[in-house]
Amino acid sequence: MPFIETEFPGLIIFEPQVWGDDRGYFYESYNYNSFKSAGIDNKFIQDNQARSTYGVLRGLHYQLGEHAQAKLVRVIEGSVLDVVVDLREGSPTYGKYFSIELSVENKKQLMVPRGFAHGYVVLSETAEFFYKCDNFYNKASEGGVVYNDPELNIDWRIDLKDAILSEKDIELPVMGKHKGNFTYK
Repeated sequence: MPFIETEFPGLIIFEPQVWGDDRGYFYESYNYNSFKSAGIDNKFIQDNQARSTYGVLRGLHYQLGEHAQAKLVRVIEGSVLDVVVDLREGSPTYGKYFSIELSVENKKQLMVPRGFAHGYVVLSETAEFFYKCDNFYNKASEGGVVYNDPELNIDWRIDLKDAILSEKDIELPVMGKHKGNFTYK
């Protein structure tokens, strides 16, 4: 199982081996032992799935304190631009963002460690987004950074006039005004 390190410490792209023939394809989307041998020892305890239409932008979200979550994210229908922002003070990539297109065609997954804000925008007509979490969601521990923070200057690859957002996401703070308690180790 190929794991590709990014310039962001701990942020890893997973490209599974896919076996295909005239019947379709098969691949192992997750195997604890393979991930552990690559240094990823998270024990996932919650799966989430969301279906959205073109232009839906969700994020940038994270969980604080003891409720912080690492996530293994992928797309099982359509295509999204997945975006993370490093919120770990002391990290060489603190305050920078990373983006990758995840799609049903490329089958790539992104392992997002704790300490990152996470979001995505739907690039296809519809998309189903699936992710594993290593901690349970806790509403009181929600945090976020606004999607259009001018300092981050994220290229979402759509015209932001077409973005469909929740009220909560529109009202999130900019970097530096966000709640945070992540430290890079």
